[in-house]
Amino acid sequence: MDTLINPNFGYLLLMAGVVLAVTAVITPGTGLFELGALFTLLATGWFIYNLPVNYWALIILVTGAVLFIVAILLKYRARDKRLDYLLAASLVIILVGTAFVFRGESWLPGVHPLLILFVSILVGGYLWIAARKTLEAAAATPVQSLERLVGMVGEAKTEVFNEGSVQVAGELWSARCQAPIPAGSRVRVVGREGFILDIEKEN
Repeated sequence: MDTLINPNFGYLLLMAGVVLAVTAVITPGTGLFELGALFTLLATGWFIYNLPVNYWALIILVTGAVLFIVAILLKYRARDKRLDYLLAASLVIILVGTAFVFRGESWLPGVHPLLILFVSILVGGYLWIAARKTLEAAAATPVQSLERLVGMVGEAKTEVFNEGSVQVAGELWSARCQAPIPAGSRVRVVGREGFILDIEKEN
């Protein structure tokens, strides 16, 4: 049991919890990352309870996490590249906080320095890339806007009436119409409901 109560194990669990929690913030809605973060951080709490801890480092860690969330929200809304500095600073604060949570001799962390270096580079790089890519994807204009399909001309790939398939804008879509349209006919999109196109025969 004493072997398991090791600051290195506690540090790895803490970093795993941070990764899962941040991933849950930048990709919300799945529930898996949230649950993973919850259980991992609860397990980390067991190490924090049984090992000497720098509470100031916990405060730094929480501060960094809050700044990270603020940077994500602000950048998502403002699309300001200057917020990259806040994002980077918050990541550094998080990594410093996690490194010093478990207390060693004097001011030194209780975790092995090489482990801190390796995990910090790995986790820091992942969080930076994941956060940036997620924000870039959220800011990107969709390649194919469904609203823009209305008015476009395409070709019926099957006979279309209550249902059928048409090719519009280089893609195959489900379609329906008021009167039967033979396969191979030119059609025009006059409306849309979800991913189903309402069409009419193009004269």
